[in-house]
Amino acid sequence: MSASIFDEAQKRLDKALKAYPMDAETALLLKTPKSLIEVSIPVRMDDGSLRVFQGFRCRYNDLLGPTKGGIRYHPQVSADEVKSLAFWMTFKCSVAGLPYGGGKGGIIVDPHKLSQAELERLSRGYMAAIADFVGPDLDVPAPDVYTNGTIMNWMCDEYSKIRRSYQPAVITGKPVALGGSLGRESATAQGGFYVLEALKGKLGLSGKGLKVAVQGFGNAGSIFASLAHQAGYKVVAVSDSKGGVYSEAGLDIPELVATKLKTGTLTARGAEKVSNEALLELNVEVLVPAALENQITGKNAANVKAKCLLELANGPTDSAADAIFDEKKIPVVPDILANAGGVTVSYFEWVQNRAGYYWSEEEVNQKLKVIMDRSAQQVFELKQEHNVSLRTAAYVLALKRLNEAVLAKGTQKTYQK
Repeated sequence: MSASIFDEAQKRLDKALKAYPMDAETALLLKTPKSLIEVSIPVRMDDGSLRVFQGFRCRYNDLLGPTKGGIRYHPQVSADEVKSLAFWMTFKCSVAGLPYGGGKGGIIVDPHKLSQAELERLSRGYMAAIADFVGPDLDVPAPDVYTNGTIMNWMCDEYSKIRRSYQPAVITGKPVALGGSLGRESATAQGGFYVLEALKGKLGLSGKGLKVAVQGFGNAGSIFASLAHQAGYKVVAVSDSKGGVYSEAGLDIPELVATKLKTGTLTARGAEKVSNEALLELNVEVLVPAALENQITGKNAANVKAKCLLELANGPTDSAADAIFDEKKIPVVPDILANAGGVTVSYFEWVQNRAGYYWSEEEVNQKLKVIMDRSAQQVFELKQEHNVSLRTAAYVLALKRLNEAVLAKGTQKTYQK
């Protein structure tokens, strides 16, 4: 993980501030995280040995409400990465108009090397270490890279034990049987698909047979590919961490998903192999980065031939690549808009937990579509108004809401009257 990822995140803020000047105190409050903790998590391994894992949790900004953000398990987790992702979450929640600030957490670990029992002990240990730092009205975690509903349930259960009361709203992304929301598993992809449908005409993309390439075939990438396939798009390439497959005629996504679940590998009849790097340079209408950060940089952006990018991953494109895409007039639907469906349905889960009243999947998706369509339209209007990229327009939308919150609380001008 690049040590400058937070600097990269700040460049986006600086660019948006030039397009939308605001009260100096708002900019000042957004330059640094409100709090960032590092914890040690001792875990008794199955062989009797003791290992100590390093974890982090960041609450970047809570101007609009409790902080919200996922927890990832990955060998490359760092304080810099967690801080950057919490920064992005601040803007993502604001873009969607949610009553949340931005947070994020993570543990430096390869979860594939742990047994299920070790994974549970690690997850419960992490929650025990950060229990005073989170809560339904303070900071609400969720799943992220290599975490899932089961892990969220372990953490929710641990927090409830510590508080000696059932606390389902402390964490989202839980299994439906244990307080999770219907529609949460598909939310990131579904939200991204709604955004694409809302913007494709405005971006000069027309027709159902648009060619799509998806880098990353995890939860978000595979579900997005399935939704696109069902809608009549031609998904010509997909990949995971081991590489991918390509077929100019289009892939049979349901068959590919079934094969991946059964064998753990991406194979398709009549398809040729394609590397993750080569997939990014395919001649398609829509390129969907749905893997990790910094996949498209100043080094390879000039080779991208797609007519549009839809960022389902967090931070897949760096600022140098942005400059190249601006010059080539390739629109990039930014992560803080494109993948906001996940946090939006997490918000729905939090609301349902607190109310004790649960919605059908149809209701969830209807409410999600309203928010994603509205956010996409608002971002596009700001793009036109300020003559900026979609990314800068999304930051401007977020900044407007954050600035209003700062002004409402009072600034230097308030106290000089």
